[in-house]
Amino acid sequence: MDKISTILVPFNFTEASKKALKYAISFVGRFDDIKIILAYVSGNSNLELEPGNFEKLEKEYSGVLQNKLEWIIQEGALITTLLEIRKKNKIDLIIMGCADRKGNRQHEKTINLVSKSTCPVMVIPFNYVAYNLANIALVIGREEIDNTKKLGTLLMIARKCKAKVHVLTIENEPVVYGYSKEEEKNESAIEYYLESFYEERVFIKNDDILDGINTYGIKNEIDLVTILPKSKNKKHNATEKQLTELLILNSKVPILVLE
Repeated sequence: MDKISTILVPFNFTEASKKALKYAISFVGRFDDIKIILAYVSGNSNLELEPGNFEKLEKEYSGVLQNKLEWIIQEGALITTLLEIRKKNKIDLIIMGCADRKGNRQHEKTINLVSKSTCPVMVIPFNYVAYNLANIALVIGREEIDNTKKLGTLLMIARKCKAKVHVLTIENEPVVYGYSKEEEKNESAIEYYLESFYEERVFIKNDDILDGINTYGIKNEIDLVTILPKSKNKKHNATEKQLTELLILNSKVPILVLE
């Protein structure tokens, strides 16, 4: 992928999906040639599918984007259908909203889509207020990044928004001083892919990984937290999976999962 050309926003007229759409529109901006496709996955008949609702939404954002909003309305199981739409339309990035903590079923769907997607997914928290993308935190461990090409998406986002990338490792185990061979490889890959947008490399000791990320995020005005799950053809690390879920459930800023 040389650039982000098409963004998919799962959309069902809920507040969570509206926030995701607003974020996507702010991210794209008025002048970029990026297409936004809204995917409405329908089960039974819904009042939201009345033509007037779509026309109202299109009118609201008329003139805001270079490309007109596109719609795909399709029946089927939510996750399977979204993945089919993603493949058929060559989606580069999925931006989806996440319900508040009362919406546990919605959280499960969000986490399920993130775990099965073969393209990057950005999750917008329900309580997220205003778009800003100046500082990004990339959270990695000490193990070697299994597919450094995934960092290319992060570079495109940083370049588009002129954002600085802070690379963060939370130490919740006994500290091993000095760079290992794996970390040296990671450092080379990060420097190569992130270019001048690479701001700093930080190690923080904190038994609670989530608290470490949030504390650093508040102090450094982080606007987006990025994580790099391991390839799906490898044994999935339970702690890593838990961290992804915890971030989706608790983060106050958007989460980008690079796939």
